[in-house]
Amino acid sequence: MAKEIERKFLVDGDSWRQLGEGSLYRQGYIPSQGATVRVRIAGNQGYLTIKGPTVNFSRSEFEYPIPLADAQEMLDTLCDRPLIEKTRYKIEWAGFVWEVDEFAGANQGLILAEVELTDEAQQIEIPDWIGTEVTGDPRYFNSYLVKHPFEEW
Repeated sequence: MAKEIERKFLVDGDSWRQLGEGSLYRQGYIPSQGATVRVRIAGNQGYLTIKGPTVNFSRSEFEYPIPLADAQEMLDTLCDRPLIEKTRYKIEWAGFVWEVDEFAGANQGLILAEVELTDEAQQIEIPDWIGTEVTGDPRYFNSYLVKHPFEEW
């Protein structure tokens, strides 16, 4: 079984911007019970992802590339609104790849960073542009931001 183990943080300041280039992401969530079903377009590639419930820092995750046209059709017809729009920056830091998401649209103003781990006890060096950890706070899940956009907080 595939497993995602990640920690999530708010981002402080702008010094991270010079460390990586961004790619546009559009994603939406198909209503379901017991799992999160995400459709994403990253650059020119579509993806379908199914995630189980989060326990501590971990959850099961299954991700599959799908045709771009299929992903677009699913975003247009099957996904809850608003869609998640963001620019993702991949930044290498102390042996890890940090993904910094700068949200747009209904979640404009929110900037999050996450780092994937190989196990929950793995130690990481925290960059100076990282702020408060929000790993266990469901308000910062993308699936939550669809139903409760940052602009409404």
